[in-house]
Amino acid sequence: MNISKYTCGAFLLSLGLVAGCGEKFLEEAPSDQITDANFYKTESDAIQAVTAVYSELTKEGQYNLALWGMDIMADVSTSGGGGGSDGIEYSQLDNYNIPANNTVATRLWQGSFLSIQRANIVLQKVPAITAIDPVIKKRCLGEAQFLRAKFYFDLVRVYGDVPLFTTPPANVAEVKRPRTPAAEIYKQIEQDLTDAIGNLPPTYTGNDIGRATKWAATGLLAKVYLTEGKKTEAAQRAREVINNSGKSLWPNYADNFKVANENGQESLFEVQYVNGRNQYDRNSLGFAGNEFFAPRGSGLTPAGGGYGFNIPEPDFVNGYEVGDTRKAVTVWVPGDAYPGGGSQPANLPGSPFGYNCKKWFVGKVNTNIWDSPLNVPVLRLAEVYLILAEAVGPTPEGLDAINTVRRRAFGLSLTAPSPAHDLTASTPNFTDAVLRERLYELAFEFDRWFDLKRTDKLIPVMTAQAAYLRGVGITRGVPTATNLVLPIPQSELDANPSLVQNPGY
Repeated sequence: MNISKYTCGAFLLSLGLVAGCGEKFLEEAPSDQITDANFYKTESDAIQAVTAVYSELTKEGQYNLALWGMDIMADVSTSGGGGGSDGIEYSQLDNYNIPANNTVATRLWQGSFLSIQRANIVLQKVPAITAIDPVIKKRCLGEAQFLRAKFYFDLVRVYGDVPLFTTPPANVAEVKRPRTPAAEIYKQIEQDLTDAIGNLPPTYTGNDIGRATKWAATGLLAKVYLTEGKKTEAAQRAREVINNSGKSLWPNYADNFKVANENGQESLFEVQYVNGRNQYDRNSLGFAGNEFFAPRGSGLTPAGGGYGFNIPEPDFVNGYEVGDTRKAVTVWVPGDAYPGGGSQPANLPGSPFGYNCKKWFVGKVNTNIWDSPLNVPVLRLAEVYLILAEAVGPTPEGLDAINTVRRRAFGLSLTAPSPAHDLTASTPNFTDAVLRERLYELAFEFDRWFDLKRTDKLIPVMTAQAAYLRGVGITRGVPTATNLVLPIPQSELDANPSLVQNPGY
């Protein structure tokens, strides 16, 4: 989807709030302005409304701030930055000392519910549009269902119970809902994704490439089922994607993270970024990770040469197996050559061991600042292979799935057995082996905290890491049961007396 061609987000936000509350903006709708009375009439209106749901993915409430914290709260990275109050929202996550006004917790809640509201309006209004191709109408509904499921999947994993909205609230009182049990949220997510599978096309062409497909919804449903512990259902959906989507792994792991390969052969769904539109703005259309994650003061990026956030932990870096090609793609290590000359130092501000996140580095993009065009994958085929492996265990099917991913990691043929690197039926603790593979395959794709939580490993893994870090002179907090969820934002508690804070916050 060439999102740069769609500029409807701002007015649709206003329109959405009017439609959601069921109130007239003016007694008479002026014909030269967009209002609830004259919108949702045509196919173009429907497409613009759906595109507005997508737009929040690029912003601070999702992939341009909030979701970065999911690796910082896990054993992948530490906050980094310039110390002191620089990136305090990430330091709070890093140390599991998270107040209810934490920026990450607040932005993710607000951005997700904003998009859910927009999706609900689409699902309410688009069915009544008559001036639209039935195929496009069906697709628009499927996109809204997929996106509502995606945002609720984030919410329920981050906060636990959250209010459930499947239609726009008719008045302010309806907005002030209590939290709905997580089991009901998951039931709605499953239903939305099942419906989306039936409504979405398998592929797109032209400017529509990048929109959610049937296979994106199927893959996400497999991930949801795995999170719920429904392994049989997860395996079934993963097989459907692997066998029928037409997707295939890139032979080279690095090919997943090149602008030229966006929405490519391994991609199931990714956030669509473009450059040349913003400056110092994480709520526009460019990805800020190029600047924020680059080595601090390195000169590799436009604004001061990198801010040095999301620093790889030393035990994470040391855990790469010899010959794993993913390391060079994912991490800057001391001695790595810089484009144009120079190399990564042995230590630098915020990174005493000289490590930085490299996966999202694209260098100097024109003259813009927080403005990378590199898309961020939400779901790749490699993850679906790992979902299948975890779901079916060390069976021939499961071993083939994980070994396909591992062979690619070592630069080998995907189909030829590799005695040196393949896992076998006798591999001890196979589930742990799959989780370890997810760690290195998906590092800095903002999923590790969710993995540790769903497998009940967050507290033991992070306690062990804190002990390791003390041994190398780094102090880090240790999570408790409180930190299995984030706090409900204080601003939401103040606005909605029906909400109750998570225990411990």
